[in-house]
Amino acid sequence: MAYFYYHSIGQYPGKEAALSEALQEFAGYWSAETNTQWQHLMQARGEYVSLWSNLIEAPEGSLTASENVTQALHSVLGALPPEILRGKRLLVAADCFPSLHFLLAGLADKFGFTLDTVPIRQGETWVRSEDMLGAWGKDVGLALLTWITSTSSYRCDLDALVAHGREMGSVIGVDITQGAGLLPFSVQKTPCDFAVSTSLKWLCGPPGAGMLYMRPELIERAEPELRGWFSQPDPFNWDITRFSYAPDARRFDHGTPAALPNVAALPALRWHSEQEHGALAQHTYALSDDLIGVMDRHDLSLASPRAAKERGGSVMATLRPDRDAGALVASLLERGIVCDNRSQVLRFSPGIITTREDVEALDAALGELL
Repeated sequence: MAYFYYHSIGQYPGKEAALSEALQEFAGYWSAETNTQWQHLMQARGEYVSLWSNLIEAPEGSLTASENVTQALHSVLGALPPEILRGKRLLVAADCFPSLHFLLAGLADKFGFTLDTVPIRQGETWVRSEDMLGAWGKDVGLALLTWITSTSSYRCDLDALVAHGREMGSVIGVDITQGAGLLPFSVQKTPCDFAVSTSLKWLCGPPGAGMLYMRPELIERAEPELRGWFSQPDPFNWDITRFSYAPDARRFDHGTPAALPNVAALPALRWHSEQEHGALAQHTYALSDDLIGVMDRHDLSLASPRAAKERGGSVMATLRPDRDAGALVASLLERGIVCDNRSQVLRFSPGIITTREDVEALDAALGELL
């Protein structure tokens, strides 16, 4: 197969065997007639948190697991001191991940903020960083930044945006989903207030394995409304009149952890931690440059930036309105080429298992089909 689907599900050599072994190990200890299952499971969850913390250089106690990015963002909004959002604007780009916009639109009245969505300019395919900067004033209580978009692979000017947000006194959140595992991201070098992600995409993990990071100084002020026995310093406190928040990111935990996705993510995160990350990015970007040449040869209009420094790991192109993008994707799959589309936008994302021969196969297939 020629695999160009890393913007959704990542692959790495030996993934099926490693994932099967991890799940078989879980089946063994979870089915044992003993009382040590939770110990095994919480050790696995702890390793998951540790691997994520190492990846983004998060201080100990500043990161926890979540089910997905939407849940993580909801936990943040429900935990912030009310004065951060009430009567303020919440700034977001129109090309953010739609699930997050759905959430924000539904919570605006409850939390008393005005949702300000910065639009995409007519005829363009991403929200420019300068337009975000132009809309960002001191009345913005919180700005949610999309590091790399899922519909154009545009990479925003994160350093400039975070620096501006600091001047405006806003809380700054970053969705790093489409860049995590491919490009370096450090909360030490990019001092955002919180970050959210999943272990899918270039990290090659399963669904249900998300993460939430929050700056330690902000954690101290956060009181999540979604809370439960695992939000406490001691989850095994059974006194219903004596609740207190854990002093670190564990306060964003709540009921019994859905830790099986963390178990399933460990083989991929371990594999990734052993790789030379610069080499992974170099491989992907070299193939992305080849893909841009393919799009040009077949007169497909780029929906992604041409310059590598402005682009994530994907190359996206717009199909003419008179062509059926879904049918084209299905025809490519019949030829052993894996990609997808969002409306008329074709999405191609190479990774470690993708080769230059795969790009050549895509080139030939598009020549036949178009």
